[in-house]
Amino acid sequence: MIRDLTRRSRSYRRFWQEDIIEHETLRELVDLARLSPSAGNMQPLRYILSCDPKRNALVFHNLVWARYIENWPGPPEGERPSAYVIILEDKQVEHPLRCDHGIAAQSILLGATEKGLGGCIIGAVNKPNLRQALNIPDRYEVLLVLALGKPKEKVVIERLEPDGCTKYWRDSEGVHHVPKRALDDVILQF
Repeated sequence: MIRDLTRRSRSYRRFWQEDIIEHETLRELVDLARLSPSAGNMQPLRYILSCDPKRNALVFHNLVWARYIENWPGPPEGERPSAYVIILEDKQVEHPLRCDHGIAAQSILLGATEKGLGGCIIGAVNKPNLRQALNIPDRYEVLLVLALGKPKEKVVIERLEPDGCTKYWRDSEGVHHVPKRALDDVILQF
């Protein structure tokens, strides 16, 4: 069950933009993050939800898409995300570790996958411009942006080649290939 969800939860970068994601669906996904573990149970994360096309455009233009794919500025109009969840840290909440946003992002993406959606965790964000575009107060630090929508592309997992290159690529059919290390290569025994 969870293995299947995890295998289907890929980093999608092209979507059926016209397939609307309702605000309530975004709330349900963030509720999964809210219920997820938090270091010291301090719960420092806050979220901005966007499913409005005008607001989505403000977010889109502050993101860097798929750095390994040369000369690709991101999905064209019509293939852009239908929604975004911006993960913020409330700097007024003390917390011992900075791992919560990764846990929250994965919870949201697994929930999206269960709903037939897909997404991409984006850390390459023009944070100052996004802060200004969305009027985010200084109290909050932008950590990640999750792009969400109904996937328009196929993403497949490939065995990592002997050269060890982990760069993803697209083939001539537009299929996105993601090399993954073998299980025995990531489990260490000392």
